[in-house]
Amino acid sequence: MNSPLRKEVWEANISLWKNGLVYGTQGNVSGIDRRGGSVYIKPSGVVYEKLTEKMIVEVDLKGAVVDKSGLKPSVDTPHHLFLYKNLKGIGGVCHTHSKFITVFSVIGIPIPVLTTAHADVFGKEIPVSRYVDNTGDKIGMELLKVYEKTGSTAIILGRHGLFTVGESPSKSAFYALMAEYCAEVSYYALTGSKLIGKKVGPLEKKEIEKWYSRYHSSRYGQK
Repeated sequence: MNSPLRKEVWEANISLWKNGLVYGTQGNVSGIDRRGGSVYIKPSGVVYEKLTEKMIVEVDLKGAVVDKSGLKPSVDTPHHLFLYKNLKGIGGVCHTHSKFITVFSVIGIPIPVLTTAHADVFGKEIPVSRYVDNTGDKIGMELLKVYEKTGSTAIILGRHGLFTVGESPSKSAFYALMAEYCAEVSYYALTGSKLIGKKVGPLEKKEIEKWYSRYHSSRYGQK
């Protein structure tokens, strides 16, 4: 029952709630143990206020529950499993319906790189996919198509919400937090610029690359 990965997945899920990225029971974070062939994910329909570490559900790579929690895994489990099977370098997947991300999912435009903070973390605009329903592998296939085209660790699914991928569950949750920040800043900046009649465009490509390279180098952070 005790697993460092289960704990990390639980903490990542709780971070979504603490940062206001989820409402009700929506949203989830998962993590994969590739050696053990297991995925840990939030249980379906459980409110974050009552979510405990022991409630995190362990499934195999086919989606079958392998622990004795008696809880059902998130209904989004098939999408997480699809991404793990097709993106071998990732260790965590996060899904949210945060407020400003959802606005961009409805109007169907990507989030431009307006700030250095956006450039730091993502280094490119956050893309929006077309709408697909949740049957079969449609969501996973759409996300994979956009990922292969853009390489973005954050993808907005049209009329739905956000999916992020990272090397760990906590990293995927961090990307969701930063994507929502970028969405909120962009929404207000674009709306405000129209009110005052000033055109606001993205940072120059060379500036985006400069900030992204610094943030993702050994110069930033601790060893």
